[in-house]
Amino acid sequence: MGWGMVKVIGIDPGLADTGVGVVWGCRARVEGYAYGVIHTQKTDSLPSRLKLIFTRLSSVIEKEAPDLMVVEEIFSLPRYPASAIGLGKVVGVVMLAGGEAGIPVREVPVREAKQVLTGNGNASKKQLERAVRRTLACQAAIKPDHASDALGLALIGLFRFGMPKRVSAK
Repeated sequence: MGWGMVKVIGIDPGLADTGVGVVWGCRARVEGYAYGVIHTQKTDSLPSRLKLIFTRLSSVIEKEAPDLMVVEEIFSLPRYPASAIGLGKVVGVVMLAGGEAGIPVREVPVREAKQVLTGNGNASKKQLERAVRRTLACQAAIKPDHASDALGLALIGLFRFGMPKRVSAK
């Protein structure tokens, strides 16, 4: 019996920019990664922006065929409740894309992601990006922040939730 490769997609949800990161590997060993951002225009209607996020993400999921999706869990700042409501709508279409593709979806709080990757739940975006780069052995900066955050979530999925699938020996 051998262990198969696992592919995890991480999503940093945002209405203007949704970060997407994909990592693949076996157990804690990363074999490769890819990342990008789904950008929407502020001038477009909310339904149009949500449809664009859903359609583009569904396309990435179809192309990459991940085993697991890890989404940043939304949180609400008391001073900005409307932003959490908008973010909730984005998370809804992200989770729908995962559900439509039949892949398990896990939510991870951003503080937990920072703690796992940097050792500090209050780490800055810059510290998190450096930790992600170090883990991936990537020399160049991973930009924008949404993409590096998404890769961080994908890494957590690989390390924590992405148990390799058993492959039977023939």
